[in-house]
Amino acid sequence: MLPAIVIASLMIVFWLLSVRMRDAGVIDSAWGLGFVLVAWVEWARGAWGHTGFGCNVLIPAFVSIWGLRLSAHLFARNFGKQEDFRYRQMREKWGKRFWWTSLFTVFGLQGIVMWIVSLPLQMISTTVTISDLENGNALWSTPLFIVGSIVWTVGMFFESVGDWQLTQFKSRPENKGHVLQHGLWRYTRHPNYFGDSMVWWGLFLMAMAWHAAWWVIVSPVLMSFLLIRVSGVTLLERSLVQGKTGYRDYVCRTSAFFPWPPKTGKD
Repeated sequence: MLPAIVIASLMIVFWLLSVRMRDAGVIDSAWGLGFVLVAWVEWARGAWGHTGFGCNVLIPAFVSIWGLRLSAHLFARNFGKQEDFRYRQMREKWGKRFWWTSLFTVFGLQGIVMWIVSLPLQMISTTVTISDLENGNALWSTPLFIVGSIVWTVGMFFESVGDWQLTQFKSRPENKGHVLQHGLWRYTRHPNYFGDSMVWWGLFLMAMAWHAAWWVIVSPVLMSFLLIRVSGVTLLERSLVQGKTGYRDYVCRTSAFFPWPPKTGKD
């Protein structure tokens, strides 16, 4: 219940801000921040209940590194720019009703998704008892937690470096209308989306090391599905194919999601 209240409160605050600014795109900056809040609220609840608070701090720390970087990046990217085309289309569709329908169609919907994806974080306060620590069960050193940390690190690398490379590319006027095809973008058309997916698979594995229920796998599965089939790759490439010079050739050579050496020559 508490994570739902935290997420709902955050979404209402950012919805009010969006009404004031006439820009529903502010939701992007709330995305990473929301997970950070959920992670630390759950950690605090576990600490208050004396539930393995010493080791559990590692998961909210990982979430904070990811979430704060993402929110800062999206804020810097969107600041001073016009509203994202997705929300402009919705604004045109709903007209004068958009200011209140956006509370449900934009902020409410993303709040629900955030709650589902944050399920591994919600386990922080309910798993690992103080007896685990007293018995010397250093769960942070278990193979599962180590694997999860490695997967998270790979994801963080691809997402942060991919975002940085794209920002640098777009900052040069001569690149306008062209496609970034070097760096990580040589091996996957969406290194940032791939990285985001790996971050959540890593957090899921870390939560499992903390005895989380197996069904929280819905978190990385949902995130990966959204990134590949809904709001990520599929939605973005509909516009890129039409607006970027050479993008069709880039698609033929380069993996859509998972990093892979580009195709060479003719098939």
